[in-house]
Amino acid sequence: MLGQLGVGLAKTRDGLLGAIRRLLPANRKMTPELCEDLETALLAADLGAASAASLMESVRESVRQSGEADAASVRKVLKASIAERLRRPGGSEAVPPSQGASPHVVLLVGINGVGKTTTVGKLAALYRREGKRVVLVAGDTFRAAAGEQLALWGQRVGADVIKHKAGADPAAVAFDGLAAARARKADVVLVDTAGRLHTRSNLMDELRKTKRVLEKGMPGAPHEVLLVLDATVGQNGLAQARLFHDALGVTGVVLTKLDGTAKGGIVVAIAGDLGLPISYVGVGEGVEDLQVFDPDAFVEAMLGEE
Repeated sequence: MLGQLGVGLAKTRDGLLGAIRRLLPANRKMTPELCEDLETALLAADLGAASAASLMESVRESVRQSGEADAASVRKVLKASIAERLRRPGGSEAVPPSQGASPHVVLLVGINGVGKTTTVGKLAALYRREGKRVVLVAGDTFRAAAGEQLALWGQRVGADVIKHKAGADPAAVAFDGLAAARARKADVVLVDTAGRLHTRSNLMDELRKTKRVLEKGMPGAPHEVLLVLDATVGQNGLAQARLFHDALGVTGVVLTKLDGTAKGGIVVAIAGDLGLPISYVGVGEGVEDLQVFDPDAFVEAMLGEE
């Protein structure tokens, strides 16, 4: 039976498995033309050019060694190869709260409209379910409703919220929020930020300033810099990830809206091609639909049997 992740990846799984089954009935002989068609199917799921090429090489090698080119055999090879790419060092899994560092400080960044504030709220709920005391910092001072939205999340999940008036310096809000969290002996601080176009250097400079101010307030902070990406944008997310990583040293990626796209393979492209860890994935609108990323569960949900 499919879990929530499997349900969320249904569009990706249906498209990819449908293509594999259509191209590989019974024991069809593997040909160069067929390999191209399979690679096209991987690209359509947004696995990325480098990942698709590498995976197809694994398929070709398997076929050469075993002579088996049926859909089930190809799917087995793809599952093993994708899982390996996701498990490589730096390629997956969320970072646990820092040992010996209290509070654990997380800075969330990304462009407009990807769901950063909602992700902050859902992360807060996740930490609260673990019994941790959480402080939310409303660093998005440019969007009028952002502070109110975060305050509602705080009430909903039982987390304190630190915010200033609209238009305040985001770095100052982050500094004050961290100070308040330390005074209240919080376990986790989640810092929301305004949407930043990754191509605007002045806006990225403001994020760098916020990061520097957090480190000034607590050596070693932020312990995580999470980039929130909308999975439905597909390969455009790679460009965002590269530039945010160059500017801020991203430690993990949160992929939202995986349930709304047939291009869930972007997870493989980000982890495999860029080497950035996938920390969390969002597979629905519910509070509990933000999940810690599990490579094996992801591969099974994307390529497993129904």
